[in-house]
Amino acid sequence: MKSTVRRRWELAAGGSSDLFDLVDAGSADLVAAALTGLPEQRRRAVGGELTEWFKTRRSTFWGSGRGTALAVAVVGCLPTAAQAAAILTRRSVTVDGDRAARLVRVAAAERGIDWLPELARRMADKLARDAWLGHWRFVAALLPADAAPPTGERFVELWVQSLAIPDRQRHGAPVPLVDRLRADPLLPALLPRLFEIDGLGAPMMFDEVHTNWESRRRHVLPTALAQLAAEGVVDRAALLDGALGRLLRGDRPAALRAFTVLLDQLQPGTQEIAARATDYLRLLSDAPAPVAVMAQKALRALPDPEPEAVLAASREVLLRPDKALVRGQLTWLDRLARRHPDRAAQIAEVIAVAAGHPAVDIRDRAAALAARHGPAPTADEHVPAGAAPATSDAGPAIAVARGDDLPHPGPPAPAPAPITDLDELTEEVAALVGAEHRGEPFDRILDGLVRLAPTDGPRLRAALDPVLARRHWAWASEHTWDPCCLCGLVSDLLETAGEPRPAAPQRGRWAALLASVRRTGPVGSPRELTVTDPRVPVPHALLRARLAEVGHHLGEPGHPGLLAAPTSANGALDPLALLERLTALGERQPWRWDLTQALLRLPAGVDDALAGKAEALRTPAGDRLAAWLRAGGLPDPVARVVPLARRPRKVGHDWAHDQLPPRRIAVELRPPAGYPDPYGLLTVDPPPMETDHATWARMWPSVLPHHLGVVAAYVLPQVTAAADQDRRDGALALPLLAECGGAGGPAVDVALAYGLGARHGVDRVATLDALLGLAATGRLDAAGVGARLGDLAAGNLVKLTRAVEPLRDAAGAGAPLSVWRLLAAALPPMLAATTPPRGLPDLLTLAAETATATGARGEVPGLAEVAGRGGTSRVVTEARRLHRALTAG
Repeated sequence: MKSTVRRRWELAAGGSSDLFDLVDAGSADLVAAALTGLPEQRRRAVGGELTEWFKTRRSTFWGSGRGTALAVAVVGCLPTAAQAAAILTRRSVTVDGDRAARLVRVAAAERGIDWLPELARRMADKLARDAWLGHWRFVAALLPADAAPPTGERFVELWVQSLAIPDRQRHGAPVPLVDRLRADPLLPALLPRLFEIDGLGAPMMFDEVHTNWESRRRHVLPTALAQLAAEGVVDRAALLDGALGRLLRGDRPAALRAFTVLLDQLQPGTQEIAARATDYLRLLSDAPAPVAVMAQKALRALPDPEPEAVLAASREVLLRPDKALVRGQLTWLDRLARRHPDRAAQIAEVIAVAAGHPAVDIRDRAAALAARHGPAPTADEHVPAGAAPATSDAGPAIAVARGDDLPHPGPPAPAPAPITDLDELTEEVAALVGAEHRGEPFDRILDGLVRLAPTDGPRLRAALDPVLARRHWAWASEHTWDPCCLCGLVSDLLETAGEPRPAAPQRGRWAALLASVRRTGPVGSPRELTVTDPRVPVPHALLRARLAEVGHHLGEPGHPGLLAAPTSANGALDPLALLERLTALGERQPWRWDLTQALLRLPAGVDDALAGKAEALRTPAGDRLAAWLRAGGLPDPVARVVPLARRPRKVGHDWAHDQLPPRRIAVELRPPAGYPDPYGLLTVDPPPMETDHATWARMWPSVLPHHLGVVAAYVLPQVTAAADQDRRDGALALPLLAECGGAGGPAVDVALAYGLGARHGVDRVATLDALLGLAATGRLDAAGVGARLGDLAAGNLVKLTRAVEPLRDAAGAGAPLSVWRLLAAALPPMLAATTPPRGLPDLLTLAAETATATGARGEVPGLAEVAGRGGTSRVVTEARRLHRALTAG
């Protein structure tokens, strides 16, 4: 190895390659040593070469080691902070936090420059959304202690992240957050920004772990701020006003929780609450339910609140759908009426506003209180405009019984026209890679690449390069935790599109991928589609094969687009369109997996007439199409519901095991007797519970657009995880399923039942869309879905409280009969359960309302027994209400 003195001499003599080799090796200390004593004129010359060398490495990812060495070289050679920031603010450059700052300060001191604070501010202004925490530590360490720090949103967000993740290079016992905050010079300037930046409340709710997770300190940042306020380190009034101001401006509920916790930790006294009563009243009326409950609790603690203000706010609160909040308000108004008997009649009028509440028990409570404190109002006097008159027994009164009233969605929309313009293709690619991968079908982009690459390759490459340079970080590489991730494969395809077509040996990767999906089986005959990872569904293996096939053939002339390009927006392909494409192809051989996907997109059923036309082409592809049409396509599989148990615990600490549900309901598929299932599409075994396909499952409905039950079995694990593992976006494929043709079956029923119990609202809304879509086309098995939901809720496999809202919305959207049939099938196992699941009273209320609305009569097994019990529990009360509705007249 060369000595430092030798390198320094060569650098001074005009050789820069050794310095760049050190940077490339991540040897930051050797870079600093090589620059020591170098004349300023030579430094600037090396700086110019460094800038040009860096430009040639635009696709390089500069990890913390190489990034730190690069930072030392940049500060040691470039003339200005602006030029240094132009390199160090690139998203591909990361540095090693405090270590990089220490080396850079030494290099700057040895060189005698004073622009490090300017560099830090420039870097702070350009912190990317995906900036690494070590990058922020580097910037913060370069800021002078006596100057005001940057207060940009990303700088503050990373400051909060640094509080949650202390520097791991610290030695000795962990320092509690409150002590770190007390000594933090950034606290005075950045504290007000905690209340001003949208969404910051969510990352503020971190826990502090010193020994193990079980003994962690919860929501430690709000607690520490409250303690510092008690010590006088921060202004208590500023915290109170800041938290209330943030709550008044609003945010996502998860982001507001930090500020309700802070107010709870501060425990404002009655004088402090009274001084801010106007703000609390506004929160009571308008804020999300948890915030409104907090405001209600604070206001009720006041010894003598202003009655007029309370009554004015109550008129809005009593119409809110949040039952706990409305119950608390009714209790408060009851107490006010007792305390102020002279105003009891006025308070009773306000209480009567709740006569229009959708919850029957709330209406009953309001009627009782209004009758106690004043004249009972007529139903029409206090029901809000547009609401149905209320009754005390069976929910909203109706004039006539009715069934579902949903418009038929009609046939699927036609697919957009093929892309034949380079600008349009560039826009579509930018939309695909410009945000976190969404998993939507991108057949149109693949078709556009195949059309344009042979004839417009150089322009295509020039147009895609800047788009790919700006792509979202999620597309940088394949995600190893997701066996179905296609980010790397799609990125490679886009990065090679338009380049000169290489010789066969240079296309080795694509050829290897194609070979891997058609390997010879153990008995010697090759299976059409080989899947070695049990976590990868067969439709996804087909997607991967198609991408590899496009990459292998991209740039070949004579292929005017893909045979499998859909003619309908749901992925379906018109058989006549496929015949026309094969006719236009002539004697040229189609790509294997392209034709396979095209066949799978054809509608099921025998078509002898079109088969004869395909056979008349006298080509292998025409014969294959003819055989497919005469066989009727892919048959319906045999489905069976199977229970799954959690895998055994591994030896030692097994955190992942504890996150799995103890049991799960799954569906397996098998091909009908005599069908060889050459692609394995009809042989579905439930994957392990840990399997996570992220958002890629949304591509599978377009692979089999005429096989609803098959696709439902493939997406079921993701939908299930949205309910029993609280994953987000697991049910987003369900509305796409509703657009598929073909038979449903157990997989659809189980998927909808789990989707109704999903943790996140976006998944429950997706389930609602799918339920309404299937009901509108007459393909919803409401009793089947209800039976599955009842079994899941009775077995505590889903949380019933989550399902009530989407079912109520479905009834209100025009499907009361479907909802009633679903509930009639769901209630028996829950009524028979030893411990009724939470949410059963609300479900009984909804059942009474839909039974009344549809004029339903009959028996629900177990309902009469529950209704006949003594007591006034909500389950018994609502069971009686439903029983009266079903036996009336």
